[in-house]
Amino acid sequence: QVQLVESGGGLVQPGGSLRLSCAVSGGTFSTYTMGWFRQAPGKEREFVATISWGATNTYYAESAKGRFTISRDNAKNTVALQMNSLKPEDTAVYYCAARRYSSELYYYRKDYEYNYWGQGTQVTVSS
Repeated sequence: QVQLVESGGGLVQPGGSLRLSCAVSGGTFSTYTMGWFRQAPGKEREFVATISWGATNTYYAESAKGRFTISRDNAKNTVALQMNSLKPEDTAVYYCAARRYSSELYYYRKDYEYNYWGQGTQVTVSS
């Protein structure tokens, strides 16, 4: 049973930073592509960032480019999302996701491409 547990969400002022973390257990983390998605109230879940299993490739949504950084530690079975220069429109529940049997050469950006999901962590950007 693969489990993903996010942490690090909270309330932050505009322009501030947060670091989200996702701990994965029960699987072979080093073979999974990992992704972050988010869902704001009344909106569909959207892609934020992804990192390949070997950490050689990353890809970001336009809204995240230049502000967010995804990283992973295969020794600790964790993936992180460093979020800087946060804006009110970044307010959402952020989800960590994992995909089995991935290619290093493809950017997985659709939620149906992921096999496992965490419960989410709330990020609120407000003054």
